[in-house]
Amino acid sequence: MISNFVGRVDNTFLFVITISVVFFLGLTAAMIYFVVHYHHRKHPKGENIHGSLPLELLWTVIPTILVLIIFYYGMVGYREMQSIPKDAFPVKVYGAMWKWTFEYENGLITDTLYVPAGKPVVLHLESRDVIHSFYIPAFRIKQDAVPGVPTKMWFTANEPGSYQVLCAEYCGDRHSYMLSEVRAMPQQEFDTWYASASKELPAPAPVAQAKKPAGEEKKAGEETGEGDPERGKRIVQGKGACTACHSLDGSRLVGPSFKGLFGRKETVLVDGKEQEVVVDEAYVIESIKNPSAKVVKGYQPLMPPQQLTDQEIRDVIAYLKTLK
Repeated sequence: MISNFVGRVDNTFLFVITISVVFFLGLTAAMIYFVVHYHHRKHPKGENIHGSLPLELLWTVIPTILVLIIFYYGMVGYREMQSIPKDAFPVKVYGAMWKWTFEYENGLITDTLYVPAGKPVVLHLESRDVIHSFYIPAFRIKQDAVPGVPTKMWFTANEPGSYQVLCAEYCGDRHSYMLSEVRAMPQQEFDTWYASASKELPAPAPVAQAKKPAGEEKKAGEETGEGDPERGKRIVQGKGACTACHSLDGSRLVGPSFKGLFGRKETVLVDGKEQEVVVDEAYVIESIKNPSAKVVKGYQPLMPPQQLTDQEIRDVIAYLKTLK
């Protein structure tokens, strides 16, 4: 079996389908028999039938038993899906219109879910905007990602390979483009990839330790690190899921292209009135935190506020400056 849930889910569906086919064929055969056998030419004078207690008990008891059996199989499967192993490998999954992003414990962010084959994996799902549904058809699992409501799901990929990931909840006009994949790798190969990917992560930005005047306290959470374009690129293409709506090559998507954006003059709508602005650091910060404040003319106000730290925003700005 490709995953640990495939056998139980498939057997449950096979049981339901088998029952449906048997009853469909049986009822169809009975209907044809009644139409032929009780044709009005053979029985010109119809008889009143006042009911049959044995028959009524039969078609009440049998369906009830079958429904209880189906419920049992479903309950057992559901409880198994909710029982997450303690040694499961954790990965955070972020859903945003219209992209899946995966974050590992070491800080690595990817747009493909890499997992070790044969080891339980637990996914912690979060939505950055609307309801999405993380669906891996080959594994027979699906779980909603709801804004403000953390959810979990787990699985074990028994066989190495690539498996498609879909969004099973309509989330906008590019819903069908919200695709990704699970790439299951042998444990040793995964460990090698994970270790090498960790080494390639950019180092944290240095934080300047500027002296404060006497009596002036440092604000909570204040950062003075410079923006790093390499980290900004990873945020734009990963955690921020920006490239789902903003292209990097000048092509038009849901939002303006990032190519040549920084420093450019744009016509925006402010409370329905046109206004010309320069895309500088202040505008980028405002557009990330309050996207509907100044919407570029010709585009819809679809972007939700982004949950990025001040340092991450500086990194994004540094990256935008490189896209000439």
